[in-house]
Amino acid sequence: MKDKQLRHRETTAAIIIDTFGRYLFQLRDNAVGITSPGKIGLFGGHREGDETFLECIVRELHEEIGYFVPADHFEHLGSFHGEDIDSKGGTIHGHLFVVRDIPAEALSVTEGSLLIVEPMKLTEIEPRLAPTTRLALKAYLNA
Repeated sequence: MKDKQLRHRETTAAIIIDTFGRYLFQLRDNAVGITSPGKIGLFGGHREGDETFLECIVRELHEEIGYFVPADHFEHLGSFHGEDIDSKGGTIHGHLFVVRDIPAEALSVTEGSLLIVEPMKLTEIEPRLAPTTRLALKAYLNA
């Protein structure tokens, strides 16, 4: 049997809620080689070096939305470790956060595009959600 190199990811992501209570999602580029191309995802990314998961989400959000959110504004929603449902055959360790009162008009999205969704419209976009985004929203809404 051929040996497979398993991919392990350490990631963070945030559910972002704007000043009007709307959800701010990333409409992912439809490009080969990225996780969940063309799907609706959360902003976030991979942990670098020895940074903490909180430091990672602060950095990633600043890079991806062009708006600095201080670490003390993030609420830890939970963590997960196991099979990577977004990347078959790999493993993942990640932390999810929630951040509120972000002014959507102040954002400058650098990866994908911004998708603003009213809370009552979440069920309409559910089929287009990336798998981890679906799980994060379920955890948040059930908390």
